[in-house]
Amino acid sequence: MMKFFIKLFFYLSIIVGILAAVYLYDLYEEIKNDIDSVVNYQPKQSTQFFDRNGKLLANTFKDENREYVKYDDIPARVIESLVAIEDTQFFEHFGINPDAISRALIKNIKSGGYSEGASTLTQQLIKVLVLSREKKIIRKVKEALLAIRLETILTKEEILERYLNHVYFGHSYYGIKTAAKGYFKKELYELSLKEIAILVGLPRAPSFYDPTKNLEVSLARANQVITRLDNLGWISNEQYEKSINEKPVIFNQTLTQNVAPYAVDYAINQLSNDFPEILSGGYKVFLTIDLEAQEIANEAIRKSYEDSKKRDFDIRQNSKNPINDAYTKELNAAMITLENSTGKILALVGGVDYQISVFNRAFQSIRQAGSAIKPFLYQIALDEGYNPASQLFDISRTYTYTVDGVQKKWQPKNSGGNFQGIVSFRDSLTHSRNLSTLNLVTDLGIGKVASELKRYGFKNVNQDLSLALGSMNLSLIEFSQAYTVLSNNGTMVKPYIVEQIIDKDGNTTTFETEKVEITTPEQTYITTSILQDVITKGTGKRAAVAGIELAGKTGTTNENVDAWFCGYSPTIQTIVWFGNDDNTPMRRAEMGGTIAAPAFSYFYKKYLEIHPEIQRKFTKPDNVYSGEISGKTEFYTDKSPLPDLDTQINIQQSESNPDSMEF
Repeated sequence: MMKFFIKLFFYLSIIVGILAAVYLYDLYEEIKNDIDSVVNYQPKQSTQFFDRNGKLLANTFKDENREYVKYDDIPARVIESLVAIEDTQFFEHFGINPDAISRALIKNIKSGGYSEGASTLTQQLIKVLVLSREKKIIRKVKEALLAIRLETILTKEEILERYLNHVYFGHSYYGIKTAAKGYFKKELYELSLKEIAILVGLPRAPSFYDPTKNLEVSLARANQVITRLDNLGWISNEQYEKSINEKPVIFNQTLTQNVAPYAVDYAINQLSNDFPEILSGGYKVFLTIDLEAQEIANEAIRKSYEDSKKRDFDIRQNSKNPINDAYTKELNAAMITLENSTGKILALVGGVDYQISVFNRAFQSIRQAGSAIKPFLYQIALDEGYNPASQLFDISRTYTYTVDGVQKKWQPKNSGGNFQGIVSFRDSLTHSRNLSTLNLVTDLGIGKVASELKRYGFKNVNQDLSLALGSMNLSLIEFSQAYTVLSNNGTMVKPYIVEQIIDKDGNTTTFETEKVEITTPEQTYITTSILQDVITKGTGKRAAVAGIELAGKTGTTNENVDAWFCGYSPTIQTIVWFGNDDNTPMRRAEMGGTIAAPAFSYFYKKYLEIHPEIQRKFTKPDNVYSGEISGKTEFYTDKSPLPDLDTQINIQQSESNPDSMEF
């Protein structure tokens, strides 16, 4: 009888074993493809943005802030500490540890519940990448099967690399390299043994052991790691004593701080089509931005903003009607500074305060150009044969036009309401006279001017005389591109902000500007000489900076809705805009020359302090000549010659009797 039961037990064992084997095989077949996410590990990685000098501007990420580190760049002490506290036999087992499983099973039986696990590092990796964290037998079986399989595909080093890069270390840090920078502001190779012990002790309970919240608990956990290393004989007594007593400095930071948010946002906008995973693809993006220049630009905008608000406050304090005499709370600003010859953006500010408004006025806002468009009109005229001494009629005209069958009249005026009869080409632009500009555009022909403005890169060009006063709408980026024709000696360059991008595999993409020759250096030099007068004796006096030649133009749209200053030095160009976000008028005193020009001046003054080596004077081309006319020295070129003597006599006669002119 006993033999019968023995045989029965034997056969039943075989049957159970076969059934278990079949079940495990079917289960493995069901889940085996789940391991692909571990083998072909593609974690989300933070993208880093740097300025032109390699200074970190920002970390951007989507869901998980992770900076990846290769196994060969992980210090041996990190590996030893992790293995010591989590899986001492890691380099000996085949994915699961039978001894640890037996010990855990006995303890769990004694406790009558789940009191201790026996997961190897391989199993832990499977758990966080593939399976849920629920404590069920079926999950543990799947975990064990996949762990065994994984160790036949990946090396121990590859498993550790994935583990240390994937696990969560608390405080929004994923991966040990990110955690080292976050908690200690150090690279991995700079960490002390105690700091390493803190980090490898975190993954078990990241929130509980977070040293920024529970430092004493975190240090106690770290001491367990150090004690384990000592018990294994992996560190010396001296190392043990030193580490046990060490209390590292812990930093409570997010690593997501962005010191140039408007510039980084624009860079992301420019890259998003070609690099759709730019936020989480682990790229290193090198921008053309100079962080020092960026900070100065922020200061310049903020100072002009505060000065304007103070003027507004003072007026309201002394006003009988403070609501009407003050402009709205919507005042904002933007600035773009770039290299004339390359188009590399050195500074880009899209608003007064990013914390209040992330809307990027440097490229998202479309505003009217106002009188800041005038240098291009005069450049077109110079290229058509006009010269700085050409005489323009500064006489008012009345224009009639029809809208929906109703005849209307338009009678533009100069700022201040006066007119001079006749002004020179140079004085007309220097003092931004509207009437003489309108008459110049009329003489050139609206069609001709409109087509030329499109060649300069302007898109929304009106096909009527209002274009002479800057009625077109554009962005600061578009305006910056057009102004490079003047600042870069006749050749337009496209502004760009991304210099180079390196993907996580080390592949590099380099960016360069696009260039288009619009006119010649000698022709633009004449315009530059006039725009220098704008700053020294015209509407842009507040843009002046001692010790450097600057050229530029103010711009103010109807009812002071927009205020511009667009200018450049021999090497650097800056566009400044101020206005209310809701397109309501600013106060009448807030014009291009009073609110935008001071920001321009502040930037160049401060930039000159940190870059005294930059070119200070404009270079006159060889084929720009000087001549005398009406007792004044004036520039001219072969294309824009000065009037001959007979012409000068006729001009002088006309000047003596301007009322005799007919229109």
